[in-house]
Amino acid sequence: MAEELQDHETVSIYPLDPDVLEKLLKTQGECVFNWVTKDSWPVGVIMSYVWHDGRVWLTAGAHRHRIAAVRRNPQVSVVVTSTGTSLGPAKTATVKGRCIIHEDRETKEWFYHALAFRNPDLAEAAAFEKRLDSPLRVVLEVVPEKWITFDGIKFAADTAGKLPESAKGPKLSADAERLPRELKARGVS
Repeated sequence: MAEELQDHETVSIYPLDPDVLEKLLKTQGECVFNWVTKDSWPVGVIMSYVWHDGRVWLTAGAHRHRIAAVRRNPQVSVVVTSTGTSLGPAKTATVKGRCIIHEDRETKEWFYHALAFRNPDLAEAAAFEKRLDSPLRVVLEVVPEKWITFDGIKFAADTAGKLPESAKGPKLSADAERLPRELKARGVS
C-alpha cells in the first residue's frame, strides 16, 4: 500500500517540458494573479495577461487593492492552466516572482496594444486598446524566480506504464524530502 500511495503522491516528476511551458504561456490568455493582503491573507483574481520576453504582463487600475499590496510586497504568483486551450486539459504552471509596477507611457503603449490585439476581432481590439488607456491604469510585470509545473498527460502515461524514465523530471523537495517524512510520521513504510 505504501508504494501505491508514494507513487500516486509523487507528482513533481511530471514537469512541463520547456517547449510545452512556452506554448502554454503564449496560448492561454487568462491566469490567476495572487498577492498577499496587509493582514497576510493570500488572494487571487483571474486576469488577462501577455507572456513577453520571459515575463508575465498584466494591468489594473492603480486604486485596486492588488496594486497597494504589490507596492507593500512585490512577491506574487501567477497560475496558468491549459484548460480551454488547444493544448487540452491537465497542464499547469505556477510562477513565483517579483512584480514591478510600470506607469511610463512607453510600457503602457506596447502593452495595451499587445493585450488588446490578442483578440481576433480587430475592430473590437482597437476599441479595447483605447479603453485600456485610462488615467489610473498601471502595468504589472512579473519577473519569474521559480516555476512549479505539472503535466497530467505524463502522469497518466506513467500510471499506464507508458512513460519512459527519460521523460520524467527530478523529484523536488516536496517528494524527495517531505513525502518520506510524512509517510514515516503517519506510520506508513
